[in-house]
Amino acid sequence: MPTRGDYVLGTQDDEIARLGLQHQVWRPRMLDAWRRAGITRGSRVLDVGAGPGYATLDLAETVGPDGDIVALERSPRFAAELRSRVAQRGLTNVRVSEVDLMRDPIDARGFDAAWCRWVACFVSSPRALIQSIGQALRPGGAAVFHEYADYASWRLLPRCRSFESFVGEVMANWRFNGGEPDIALALPTLLADAGFRVRHVAPLVFAVGPQDFVWQWPAGFLKSHLPRLVEMGRADLPWTVTVLEEFEAAEGDPRTLMLTPVVLEVIAEKVKTEN
Repeated sequence: MPTRGDYVLGTQDDEIARLGLQHQVWRPRMLDAWRRAGITRGSRVLDVGAGPGYATLDLAETVGPDGDIVALERSPRFAAELRSRVAQRGLTNVRVSEVDLMRDPIDARGFDAAWCRWVACFVSSPRALIQSIGQALRPGGAAVFHEYADYASWRLLPRCRSFESFVGEVMANWRFNGGEPDIALALPTLLADAGFRVRHVAPLVFAVGPQDFVWQWPAGFLKSHLPRLVEMGRADLPWTVTVLEEFEAAEGDPRTLMLTPVVLEVIAEKVKTEN
């Protein structure tokens, strides 16, 4: 089982590299969401669950030297990696705060926006997370989420039963460890309960073949997560061998298509308080 400060997906070097590839794939959608939310030069933004800091560096560039970024991260391994990246770039508008979002308050107030990608799906209480984000934002501030809405929609065409069993095991392990892979289905209600007005919701999904760059993102996750499931005692070696062999056979066929898990983009505005 993961130790404190670790994650279900791990924090090792190959996971940091995988997160970098994932960020490359999703970066255009992320930047578009930030634009919709009004994040711009001079903005003060929280990066909630910053990981090793790929989005943090983009936020720092977006808001410029007059802006302010606070990166919130629980893992000491990821926080150290992020601090190193910040130092290498000589950034003065980024502060890394090593906090457990389920135990520690967010030491920030009056921020213009918060960016939260694939964090609500892992925490034990998304409601508490959203309430903490709301307390850190100014009235009218924006909370921007990219979270899964239908993880089981991750499919191969034509269908591959062993691949679908892998997706099912990922979801079961996720829930076993206290998360909820389809948390986006609850986000609009949770946000409304916390004093937000939802102003934008859109599904995000890719349909790609093995030759497409985007394919490398989910394919890389499968190949790195199969041994992780064995390590955690959630799967045996023969099953992982079958899954990998059948996936690689599908990957070798240029006619194969992959549907990625449906992500919901949600942008909500903290309701202004009455004077």
